[in-house]
Amino acid sequence: MKENTLVYGVDVGGTTIKFGLLDGCGNLLHRSSIPTDTSEQGKNILPQIAHWIRRQDVPFREIAGVGLGVPGPVRPDGTVNRCVNLGWGVVPAAAELSRLLDGVPVRVANDANAAALGERWLGAGRNMDSLLLVTLGTGVGGGLVLHGEMVTGAHGSAGEIGHMTVNPGETQPCSCGKRGCLEQYASAGGIVRLAQAAGLRVESAKDVSDLAAWGNERAQGALKKAGRLLGLALSNAACLVDVDGILLGGGVAAAGEALLSPVRDAFYANVFHAAAGTQVALASLGNDAGMYGAARLALGSQSATTAQSATTAL
Repeated sequence: MKENTLVYGVDVGGTTIKFGLLDGCGNLLHRSSIPTDTSEQGKNILPQIAHWIRRQDVPFREIAGVGLGVPGPVRPDGTVNRCVNLGWGVVPAAAELSRLLDGVPVRVANDANAAALGERWLGAGRNMDSLLLVTLGTGVGGGLVLHGEMVTGAHGSAGEIGHMTVNPGETQPCSCGKRGCLEQYASAGGIVRLAQAAGLRVESAKDVSDLAAWGNERAQGALKKAGRLLGLALSNAACLVDVDGILLGGGVAAAGEALLSPVRDAFYANVFHAAAGTQVALASLGNDAGMYGAARLALGSQSATTAQSATTAL
């Protein structure tokens, strides 16, 4: 893909919509963000996006496409199949946004899948042919890229490692209704729960991370338990999808080595020997991974060139 090709990457969250205008080499030419209007079951979100794009000084004829990352499962035709954080039920997002933009091509993906694509294009996975990105935040999500292409699965749920059962004996239900999901331990809320069970008065995963950094053994223990369960889940995932690397992203991953070290220990202690060469590392694009991945999605199957560095003009 040539440098003069232009695409928009749009990362839609429950509170903020992030926009990026990129060229085909991954150089970031302009960025912005606006609050997400989730009123009236999110019916204004796609018009919001179209309005912002129309206000930019870029003729539609110069735009190769728009990529959209959303926090929910997405069907192959770009239809979003229920997105609680946005208030959406079944929404034909790709078709509707393209209509609002006078036929500009639109591609839509789950936000974790888009983030994985972004890391593979311009982040920590740029030298990896295949990777699994695990996002650790309010929930635990996953995005899978095999041979440069996103894998979404027959029902749009491929990579949903957060709902892999890691403790069948758990008595408390997960938000999904199951019990013993990884998300109950390795998410921000899960880590808080583990720390509170150890007797700590904490309100956020950052509180736990800060206490661990200051040498609090109970906080360190909470991170170690979360890390061990995450590493075990990842070792099982590696048996199914033999990727070059597994990257950890999201706010919880900001704990750094305090979390990464037990993850690696559990992973390499349990992984099948043939997959022992799998890298386990931190993602590098932070909260921008979804925006970059959405832009890469907009480039479609055409070959996108990796820039030496993604530069920000504005």
